[in-house]
Amino acid sequence: MPELPEVEVSRQGLLPYLSEQRIVGAVVRTPKLRHEIPAGLDARLAGLRVDAILRRGKYLLLDCQSTCGGGWLLLHLGMSGSLRLVPPDTPAQKHDHVDLLFKHTVLRFRDSRRFGALLWHEGIGVESHPALADLGIEPLSEGFDGNWLYAAAHRRRVPIKPLLMDSRLVVGIGNIYAAESLHHAGISPRRTADRISLRRYLALADAIRSTLAASIAAGGSSVRDYVHSDGGAGCFQLSCAVYGRAGEACPTCGVPVRVIRQAGRSTFYCPHCQR
Repeated sequence: MPELPEVEVSRQGLLPYLSEQRIVGAVVRTPKLRHEIPAGLDARLAGLRVDAILRRGKYLLLDCQSTCGGGWLLLHLGMSGSLRLVPPDTPAQKHDHVDLLFKHTVLRFRDSRRFGALLWHEGIGVESHPALADLGIEPLSEGFDGNWLYAAAHRRRVPIKPLLMDSRLVVGIGNIYAAESLHHAGISPRRTADRISLRRYLALADAIRSTLAASIAAGGSSVRDYVHSDGGAGCFQLSCAVYGRAGEACPTCGVPVRVIRQAGRSTFYCPHCQR
């Protein structure tokens, strides 16, 4: 699933081409992804200018003149979605569900599993939209650090790794990034949040921020269908210390990496380095 780094890379890739550009219209080829596609999307968007492209958690937010009678377009890539910039005459393929039309390019939303979402918020105040209202802190924001994480988590008697993936606490830390961050901080994914000291939470918060930043710099992780807006692939997954490396030697100590199941997801960790 595209997580915070992949969505941020998508945002950065779209900015030079779509910022301050007017939407000519929209082509909708399916009535529903995870939710119903907003009715009359073509007429609603036609003529609106994209004033900004922001990110909240794993949502891309297109400000379509929200302060001047427009609103916000919310895009979520789901499990297998991607956004591609293609020439206007590019034929649509089987899983190309929505096109946003601009004068010189088309923003194409492809999603083979249809778990993604395209939502509309009228006017300003997009943070109140139900999809965003309950989201937790941004891990790359100034407010996120070890002291915040300790205060938010140290009374919780749940394993730390699933807790890091709870978007109501902190957004965008998916399976890859939770596993890698815990490895870099030397914390076992089995350890419950109430048995982690402030000192270790300080190290964990630093590891989360550095891991996410490294992934953004590497173009994200392409482990399934995720590609950049130009069709290129991310390569962060090639540098992972533990994720996807069950049975291989830990790059730090040489002990074989283990895999367990937590909250229905595979968790990779080093039993020697992570305590």
